[in-house]
Amino acid sequence: MSDEVARHLSGIIESMRGFLAAMMDPEMGRHAADPAASNFIAGNPQELAMPQYVRTLQRWAEPKDKDWFGYKMPHRAALAAAAEGLSKELGLSFGADDIVLTRGAHGGLAAALTVVVDPGDEVIFISPPWFFYEALILGARGKPVKVRVKPGGFDLDVDAIAAAISPRTRAVLINTPHNPTGRIFGEDTLRAVASVLEKGSARNGRPIYLISDEAYSRILFDGNRMITPGAFYPRSLLVHTYSKSALAPGQRLGYVALPPGIPGRDQLRQAFMVEGFATGNMLPDAIMQYALPEIDAMSIDLEHLQRKRDRMLDALREMGYEVHSPQATFYLLPKAPIADDMRFARTLAAQKVLVLPGVAVEMPGYFRISLTATDAMIDRALPVFAEVRSGLAAGVAR
Repeated sequence: MSDEVARHLSGIIESMRGFLAAMMDPEMGRHAADPAASNFIAGNPQELAMPQYVRTLQRWAEPKDKDWFGYKMPHRAALAAAAEGLSKELGLSFGADDIVLTRGAHGGLAAALTVVVDPGDEVIFISPPWFFYEALILGARGKPVKVRVKPGGFDLDVDAIAAAISPRTRAVLINTPHNPTGRIFGEDTLRAVASVLEKGSARNGRPIYLISDEAYSRILFDGNRMITPGAFYPRSLLVHTYSKSALAPGQRLGYVALPPGIPGRDQLRQAFMVEGFATGNMLPDAIMQYALPEIDAMSIDLEHLQRKRDRMLDALREMGYEVHSPQATFYLLPKAPIADDMRFARTLAAQKVLVLPGVAVEMPGYFRISLTATDAMIDRALPVFAEVRSGLAAGVAR
């Protein structure tokens, strides 16, 4: 390995330090496989997959001809179904040629960054972030530039984004609905961001792209609706996945959508195709492409998910935890009762309740709870949350 590659990889590892520290913590890891544990760490399924999802994959796994599992170009029926579903969801008009199939949102983000970022270009991203944004930017040879959301309500800080734009800015990466806060960024905010990027592009003499990670666009509470920046800023790349709506993150299926009016559409489509060949970040597997039209119409039980959210909010607040109500996503983000969120998470883990320490998402002093946990897990965990908070408040951590 060359010195340059070693330095590059070292920088990527450093960007994931908080995530790795939390996920590889021996105390929490010791209990992760325990069937008696209440696991709130990640947006993973804690029950069997939806029966209709399983039946769909089983049916499409049966070959219909000799080419069924042969080399694939994008499956036209999958492109058309994704475009139709997204058009209904966002209220914009997408066609099959506006869709680039990817291996989930992770693959879509990697592809989008590779397509638009030159070595040394700056990419502004929002903190608290998803675990791998900074690593993905570095992997594309870009320079990450971090901008925090506003404290309290967790809205985008448009003035801070504007101040962060430099002559080297090539893209802004946002996540709406936002993981881990559950905030849906509103129309006024997104219009303001669009205005800032238009002015920045004109000032720089080259376009600034907006990459919108919309992985949780279908995980909405309280009748909220998804608002995409693609409605207000044509140079947007909209990244979607079926991992959340189907709660099957191990089955990699997603896409990047090019919104109406995006300049250079044909060149971008060609660039995405070349990126796949050049990097190995290829299309979803054949079965997933065949199944996409049916998967697009599926959803986990959002009413049940919202009931779990409401139950945990009420219970945690009654115990004295400070926690806001998320508008969307799988997650709650309570404030830990002590400043050391890793110590708090380890104390819970000792009683078989597993949460994600805030340090993993650049929110020290907080912890994240995934609502994909089962009702039985919540039943077991709530008394532990109360006991641990009471014990730590009294200075007697177990």
